[in-house]
Formats: sequence, structure tokens, C-alpha cells
Amino acid sequence: YNFAGQSYKAQARVREVLTKLYSATPDGYCGDEDNGQTSAWYVFSSLGFYPVTPGVDQYVIGSPLFEKATLYLENGNTFEITSKNNSKDNFYIQGASLNGRNYSNTYLNFDDIQKGGSLLFEMGNTPNKSWGANAEDVPYSLSTDKK
Repeated sequence: YNFAGQSYKAQARVREVLTKLYSATPDGYCGDEDNGQTSAWYVFSSLGFYPVTPGVDQYVIGSPLFEKATLYLENGNTFEITSKNNSKDNFYIQGASLNGRNYSNTYLNFDDIQKGGSLLFEMGNTPNKSWGANAEDVPYSLSTDKK
């Protein structure tokens, strides 16, 4: 959905998968036939973003589970992710800011994380259909590459 300018649909589906297909119970984890990819997707998605396109340095934004998480990076930097008003019902992104600047891209670049800084999500219980809806807001796609 992020690639089609309808990130609010991705936010709903990602949150649904995170909360319905995973839990802290014996059967709360999907099968392990993928050598850890499923659990890696869960960890990334819980933070609010996850890799999609192999070989591309972007992470697609979904719907974070945490109110706050800090990544301590190997280079010594930290990257802080905050989800304001996040709750079971408030899983739609109303807006975002990266290092204090308005951010409407539905993806994060690897370099933005590595530099350190902060990502703030403003969450709500209704879809913001205009956030991330512009052509310049969508992630890179191999199928639309004109190079």
C-alpha cells in the first residue's frame, strides 16, 4: 500500500498482523521455516518500519507498537523512535517528523537512521489519507525505475 500512496491501509494491516498473529504464548509465533525472517520482520515492524526491497537502503513505514524505542547503533549514534498517542486503537499515523522536520515519506533511508536522531510519529484512530499519499512520498520501486 505504501507504494500506491495508501499507507494508511498498510498501517492497519501491519498492526493487525503484529497483534493477531504474534503473542507471548506457545503458539504465538509463526513457523520458523524462513531462518529468522519472520521474527526479524516482527522486530522491525514493532519499531515502525521494515525492509521490503532487497538491495535498496530503505525501510517501509508501517505502524509502530512501542511508545518509545531507542536504537543504540554500532557507530556510537542513537536513533530514537517515539509514537505519540499510540494505543491499541490509535494505530494510524497522523503525521511524522524526522529530527524535528515534517516528514511525509512512507519510508526511512538507512543513512537517516545511521546518522542518529529522532523519528516522531503522531498516532490517531482514524486514517490520515493524505499522509504519504504524494508520488514523492512513496518508497523506491524496481518496477517503476526509469534509470
